[in-house]
Amino acid sequence: MKELFADLDRWQQQGDEIAIATLVRVRGSAPRQPGARMCLTRDGRMAGSVSGGCVENDVVERALLVLDSGEPVVATYGVDDDEGLEVGLSCGGSIDVLIERFDATEAWRALRRAVEKDERAALAIALAPASLVGRKLAVLGDGRTVGSIDEASDQRLVAEARQLLREGGTRALTLPHLGGGGKVFIEAFLPPQRLFIVGATHTAVALARMAKLLGFRVTVIDARRAYATRERFPEADELRPVHPAEVLDEARLDASSYVVILTHDPKFDLPALARALNSEVRYIGAMGSRGTHQRRKAALRRQGFTEDDLARVRAPVGLDIGGRTPAEIAVAILAEMLAVRNRRDGAPLAHKQGPVNTDP
Repeated sequence: MKELFADLDRWQQQGDEIAIATLVRVRGSAPRQPGARMCLTRDGRMAGSVSGGCVENDVVERALLVLDSGEPVVATYGVDDDEGLEVGLSCGGSIDVLIERFDATEAWRALRRAVEKDERAALAIALAPASLVGRKLAVLGDGRTVGSIDEASDQRLVAEARQLLREGGTRALTLPHLGGGGKVFIEAFLPPQRLFIVGATHTAVALARMAKLLGFRVTVIDARRAYATRERFPEADELRPVHPAEVLDEARLDASSYVVILTHDPKFDLPALARALNSEVRYIGAMGSRGTHQRRKAALRRQGFTEDDLARVRAPVGLDIGGRTPAEIAVAILAEMLAVRNRRDGAPLAHKQGPVNTDP
């Protein structure tokens, strides 16, 4: 979402007519997931994507019709034909795309302010019936709501949105009081997930760069000032040349946080591990051999940590991809982080049964 703001601002300032397409439902395999968006102007400028190129041309044609009529539509795309003459997806799935004229409503502006401030917010968009399509309700992390979809449904939608604000993700709902013909798409926008890298090593340089590409907010911590420099970590959001305990004590470590320890030094490793284990961080990884980690665990047991606590630490860190270089090790660590985030086991996709891009 955030990457579209600059284009939307520029086009609005230029007085362009704008349409916005939102992927609101996926059945089976598809290149993008619900919440993917594409914006476009009447003269053909585009930003974003809803399918990675499979149906975008048709979306553009439909969007021009929407700009002419002012009436939003929900377009369904299934499998294309063998010769590729019919518009559709080649991956075997099907998708629904809401296409509407872009209008910076109060609900949209409230959502944007929250997203720009990295605050929690959710947006509900009506998909059916025709009388409601495109209506929006924003639910903010501080409890406020802006906009309305349907007075008889708003209370339930707010409750569903608040649950998503804790969990993240998207949800499709039906509105029973409309005979099941009412449909709403809700999407949660959460602050960027945070990665705390303890130890400004060569692997940390690669890890920080790759994590930024994946949308993490990256903090690099190393008490050795010569290592934690902006020259070595130009992409990092924050550099902290202090003892890791100082940073982790003041940080709000929660389920959106990841801690990777690369220092290989007990006087830094153990305090960092203790702080991570005393929190609800999503992922804890530590560099080092099995022998090194056994010694760490023995020291942590003496501090009162249980076997269940210690089982949260992934060490040696990363998936087994045979990584040797700093960049390869960083790939292995990031792959494991993503597997944990997405509740996957990191096995080859070729071994997966059923659609690839579905929740476990």
